[in-house]
Amino acid sequence: MPGLSIKPKSVTATIPRDVDLTWDSSRKTHPCFYQKAHLNYARMHLAVAPACNIQCNYCDRNFDCPNESRPGAASECITPEEALLYVKAAQKTVPTLSVVGIAGPGDPLANPRQTFSTFSLIHNAFPDLKLCLSTNGLDLSTCLDEIAAFHIKYITITINAVDPIIGKRIYAWVKYRGVRHTGEDAFAILWSQQQEGLLALVNKGIMVKVNTVLIPGVNDHHVYDIAGRVKELGAEILNIVPLIPLPGTAFAHLSRPSAVECNQLRTKCESVIRVMRHCRQCRADAVGLLGNDMSAEFTREKVKAHLAENCQLDDVKNYLKRG
Repeated sequence: MPGLSIKPKSVTATIPRDVDLTWDSSRKTHPCFYQKAHLNYARMHLAVAPACNIQCNYCDRNFDCPNESRPGAASECITPEEALLYVKAAQKTVPTLSVVGIAGPGDPLANPRQTFSTFSLIHNAFPDLKLCLSTNGLDLSTCLDEIAAFHIKYITITINAVDPIIGKRIYAWVKYRGVRHTGEDAFAILWSQQQEGLLALVNKGIMVKVNTVLIPGVNDHHVYDIAGRVKELGAEILNIVPLIPLPGTAFAHLSRPSAVECNQLRTKCESVIRVMRHCRQCRADAVGLLGNDMSAEFTREKVKAHLAENCQLDDVKNYLKRG
């Protein structure tokens, strides 16, 4: 691989002593980063990022999917300008909204223009709302300045392996710097970039949650190793989520892990890292409290109707013109 220096296991954690990773009061209003918060605070995912730079063997990105509750599913993709309208509407109908995030349906950092245009509009209009994003980590190192500029303090990285033998079974391909890679080379690139990006975020004082998809017969025996490694790099939380076998994917034949299996592994990993236990595997356009999704109320037509009814649509349009 000309021009690439792949060192998948060479990154070491060097977290400065002055980096504050404590659980301050502001972090306790993010429902995905603090368990008690999910009972009282809502979040909103904006589906502005359709493209992805990797292909996971369990993933099916569906942009016309109103009836499934899972990552990668969304009823429709929207523009950054429409995203601002959605947040404006949510401010009235979801009064406990505290966080706005981008989690797909693809990867936010594979769609940097849409992602950071959206964050710019929302940060300028609603500076009190917290911003977060979920990513596979491949393009983190190229987006660190933008992440810092918009005060994005919560980032989730999906890390499903730290070993190339296991990793190559999970990813069909990785597209990096315009070149598509497969097999162990693909995983080596991804894992190297994930390590570099995770450490860089922690060094900037950004809280990182790691999501790991539990895949029976593939990485189920390996999750404890992932927990230890990401903790060494500075991750604060591990979220073990069960595989959702989807028709048409390479892992469609596998079984979904049981709640008992997931909880046993969570308990084991808690010996090395804080573990999230209240995840609902949200859609890319989820709205509301965890476990009470309101995304069906936030379609283009319903949002515009709501804003027009409340005499807010012209205000938002004027705001966009001023911007």
